Amino acid sequence: MEYLNGLIDLPWWGYGLVTLGLTHITIAAVTIFLHRHQAHRALDLHPIASHFFRFWLWLTTSMITKEWAAIHRKHHARCETEDDPHSPQVLGLKKVLWQGAELYRAAAEDRALVEKYGHGTPDDWLEHNLYTPHNNWGPTLMAVINLVLFGPMGLTIWAIQMVWIPFWAAGVVNGIGHYWGYRNFENEDAATNLVPWGILIGGEELHNNHHTFGTSAKLSYKWFEFDIGWMYIRILAFLGLATVRRIAPVLQQGEARAQLDAAALQALIANRYAIAARYARTLKAEWRMEIDLLCAQATLPDFHGIYLPKKMKVWLKQDAKDTPTEERAALAQVLAHSPKLATIYTMRQELTHLWERSSRTKDELVQDMQDWCARAEASGIRQLREFSVSLRSLA
Repeated sequence: MEYLNGLIDLPWWGYGLVTLGLTHITIAAVTIFLHRHQAHRALDLHPIASHFFRFWLWLTTSMITKEWAAIHRKHHARCETEDDPHSPQVLGLKKVLWQGAELYRAAAEDRALVEKYGHGTPDDWLEHNLYTPHNNWGPTLMAVINLVLFGPMGLTIWAIQMVWIPFWAAGVVNGIGHYWGYRNFENEDAATNLVPWGILIGGEELHNNHHTFGTSAKLSYKWFEFDIGWMYIRILAFLGLATVRRIAPVLQQGEARAQLDAAALQALIANRYAIAARYARTLKAEWRMEIDLLCAQATLPDFHGIYLPKKMKVWLKQDAKDTPTEERAALAQVLAHSPKLATIYTMRQELTHLWERSSRTKDELVQDMQDWCARAEASGIRQLREFSVSLRSLA
């Protein structure tokens, strides 16, 4: 009866390594194929790589490509609103964390959603005759394969495979990744980076970076961040199996120019989130000194748990429209008590007018940028002048 133990006999740690290996392949397939390739078109995949990922996802998750891409695209289009399929800011962290897969299934039942957002996904014979109509056959076949290879232990491995994506991707990334963590950029939603090393979930841990630069094939941004999914994409590209279409823009500095032009404006617009973060960082010594002075003078009321040094950094990184309503009164009081902070904040918000949609022509916006730099350099605030010089150096 030894054949009932499976074709492969391993020590206990060997089964653990096999489980980690199989689930990691699934994570790689989700982040590279479903997410970066299908949903966002950040890269193109060779048919060999594309079909392997499709087959593996059918085998291990039963997810339908068109449905997944459509739901994810709507998530980006309606993020943190009532129409978001899985926002913990709306539905609560507990529900998204533990019922993420159920939220996907509920959204997939809306065929209008799937048709509207699911364009450009696979539309071939395999999709119409196997992967979509018989999506549940895949996990059944996976269970049989595991049982043949590893015996009863194979069913344990299979059970872990079946909960891996619902928990880590649908639960942790969509739940905790919009609730807790650090933020490099104050973009329009609540997405966070869970940790600076994206390994266990294939790079999806760097969720704030992704929501800031949604069509980037690379999810890491800061020098200390690591995106293992990007490493796999570079390997596929080296082998001729992938072509990167887009990555996040990177700030380039050249020589400071007395007269700005359309290229400088375009660099400002393309790097607006990084520039907003740089503004808060460059002016930190000045605004932090003002905050400390206000706190020492005890001239401000109690803001009920708002830690002003941390919050001012956020206020300076975000556009005014993204500041929560419940924080605006506190911000107004702080600015009313410090003319210098009011200048720093107002100058930051004037930058927003340079990159938001408006009826002003490109030449007018270039002139606005030129005027902004002139006023910053005449403000008497040393760090503001230094920041203006860096704007004049954008390449």
